[in-house]
This record gives sequence, C-alpha cells and structure tokens, in this order.
Amino acid sequence: MSEATGAGTTGGEGVAINETDRLISSDKVEGTPVYSRAGDCLGSIYTLMIDKLSGQVSYAVMSFGGILGIGERYHPLPWKTLTYDTDLSGYVADVSRVQLEAAPSYGRDETPWSEPGYGRSVYDYYGLAYPGIM
Repeated sequence: MSEATGAGTTGGEGVAINETDRLISSDKVEGTPVYSRAGDCLGSIYTLMIDKLSGQVSYAVMSFGGILGIGERYHPLPWKTLTYDTDLSGYVADVSRVQLEAAPSYGRDETPWSEPGYGRSVYDYYGLAYPGIM
C-alpha cells in the first residue's frame, strides 16, 4: 500500500484520512492499549503531546488506574519508549506496572506541563537524554 491508499475512512477524492501503511491519525492512536514487555496490559493511550516547533510526537500520555475515570492517573511516556506490536494491536513499553506506579504522573485536574522541568523529569525517569523541548 502507498501512503495515499491505506485503510480507513476516505476523503472526497478517495485518499485515506486516518491511516495508511506508515501513517496513523492521532484519534486512532488514542485508546490504543499499552503493554509491558511481559504482555501485561498497562493502560491505554489517552492523548499525544506534539512539539510545536519540530512537529514530532514527544509524549504518549497513557491513562492508568482508576475505575470509570475515578482515580485515573495520566503517565507521559516519551514517544521513543514505545514500539507498535502488530500481533497485540497495541504499543509495548519497557516498563513494568511497578515502575509505572512510581513514574511521573498527574491527575485529571493537574497541569504539570506548565511546570519548568516536568518534561525533563519524565525523560530522566526513563533514563533517556532530554531533547530540550518544552
């Protein structure tokens, strides 16, 4: 398949608008499950954070814990920590549930992205070099 002839909804001229063999729209990524390397489902992608200047996805924010949205926490994972597994139809992260519970996170009514150093703390936690965004 070429980028112009992927699966998914098509626009007025027959061009896929939400998925191709190499591209996927953000609304299709949201809700995708995230698994540990051991195959345990850790949560799902809640949203993506995109660097405005580079246009690159910086973080996948994963929802984790809670019941029916109560007590749910949001865990930003640097995008490069995730790989897509076609057999699982989900992303795989090199993180265990225990590690995730101790990772930087925030609640529904919190706004950590405005805090200086928050993005760096996420990269530091996962042992990655901070790219200098945000």
